Amino acid sequence: MQVSTVVIAAGDRSIEAVLAAEALRSAARQRGFELAIEIRSAQGVTGALTAAQASTATPLLLVGDGEADTSRFGNAQIVRASLGEVLDDPLAALAPLSVAPRAGSGQRIVAVTSCPTGIAHTFMAAEGLQQAARALGHVIRVETQGSVGAQDALNDEEIAAADLVLIAADREVDLSRFAGKRLFKSGTKPAINDGQNLVRKALAEAGVHAATAVAGRTPEKTRATGPYKHLMTGVSFMLPFVTAGGLLIALAFALGGIYAFDDAHKGTLAWSLFQIGAKSGFMLMVPALAGYIAYSIADRPGIAPGMIGGLVAVNMDAGFIGGILAGFIAGYGVHWINRALRLPRSLEGLKPVLILPVLGTLLVGLLMMYVIGTPVAGLLAWLTDWLRGMQGSSAILLGLLLGGMMAVDMGGPVNKASYAFSTALISSQVYTPMAATMIGGMTPPLGIALATWLFSNRFTAEERGTAGAAGVLGLSFVTEGAIPYAARDPLRTIPALILGSAVAGAISMAAGVELKVPHGGVFVLPIPNAVTHLGIYLLALLAGVAVTAVALRILKKPVTTPA
Repeated sequence: MQVSTVVIAAGDRSIEAVLAAEALRSAARQRGFELAIEIRSAQGVTGALTAAQASTATPLLLVGDGEADTSRFGNAQIVRASLGEVLDDPLAALAPLSVAPRAGSGQRIVAVTSCPTGIAHTFMAAEGLQQAARALGHVIRVETQGSVGAQDALNDEEIAAADLVLIAADREVDLSRFAGKRLFKSGTKPAINDGQNLVRKALAEAGVHAATAVAGRTPEKTRATGPYKHLMTGVSFMLPFVTAGGLLIALAFALGGIYAFDDAHKGTLAWSLFQIGAKSGFMLMVPALAGYIAYSIADRPGIAPGMIGGLVAVNMDAGFIGGILAGFIAGYGVHWINRALRLPRSLEGLKPVLILPVLGTLLVGLLMMYVIGTPVAGLLAWLTDWLRGMQGSSAILLGLLLGGMMAVDMGGPVNKASYAFSTALISSQVYTPMAATMIGGMTPPLGIALATWLFSNRFTAEERGTAGAAGVLGLSFVTEGAIPYAARDPLRTIPALILGSAVAGAISMAAGVELKVPHGGVFVLPIPNAVTHLGIYLLALLAGVAVTAVALRILKKPVTTPA
């Protein structure tokens, strides 16, 4: 593992020197390397560098303005920072060291992780890659593209110095900055389940990524992804519109009553919130879905045709089904036009900004207007009426299905299919499936947390110790908190989780509970009008959690190893 050198020359600021050293060590662990830190203060010298360390220290991070005896470092490159800069942002202070030459045969890896919702798999994959690379003796920097944007973003120097770029993502990631680098793409699951094997495979099989002159993507990129991944990319970009619009509508009803949208209340805060949420936020949901499906397939030239096709679908009452079709038609249409249309090199620059958007928009727009829009609108109207009219056994069966699917693979394709279906229905003002889906996703981690408390002899000491964290994730609607438990004993654990989630989803659907926001877990429940029949919804959650815990008690055998 790379060891870099830091000298903190603090003078009489000895306490700040110690704090800076700890901050730098913590930041270095995140960056994937170790530090040799010498602290020089009025209290003396701590962690003095050996002559060998001093002679090979390049670059050297010199912190503070005290006496540091820099002559011993010869011609080493010295990077200076103040104590305040280190304490404010230790990661930034370490950036020059993270691209330093390394000793030994370890490779320098930069990675990007991302998942459709950008919450759990994104960070679990990052942790898996960091642990795996360090165990194999490599230096790694991981950028997480989560729900709040990119964190610990890679800079140009780090990318330039990297031997390998590893993308572990379940949605499209912009690869234009990695042109000319050896690049390997994977989903998040391999990084979570067996990071070391993924790193070895990436080092052995990575190929040079060369962005095309027009669309900014290689043919291999399109071939390596499938419709599911494109759909999940669209869903991930649609979610903020659903959340913002849904919460604003709920607040409008809370402030102005169920008729807040009526023009009789025009000019009031409630009426304005409804206009923003329903007439603006929700209006953009389907165009965003379609636009980013097309972006996933055809990169930037696909965005305009996809979004325009999605808006045509909205105007024709074709809803999310029409939006999905528009996104795929626009994406694959633009991709095909880009490959089929050959222009002189002098005119190639017109393709991404003029030719592809115009031809793609014509293609998807005319198909939606004359071929697809009307029948899809009829299909959506039938589906909406059927879902709204579901009662009794039909509603229970749908709740069983949606809730159970959330626990099958906990963040995988089956889970995401249930979530995407329910989220998309919000655009058609059908809210009961979303309630069943969210409660089905909250149940597995909460059920496990309860089981470790009630039936502790079924779990190891390590499992009992992490149950609290799993419970918090469950409350936040992060189903992935149950993955470590399911991975250790899948044949007994997963059926119990499916059973509990199915029960919770069935009760929610049978009671007609509606949920107007697609994420947030219990933290959105206190928001007025975000959820209907709140008491029954909480009872359904408790029932699902209890069923999960009891099922785990029945299916799992007592732990025989010492706790």
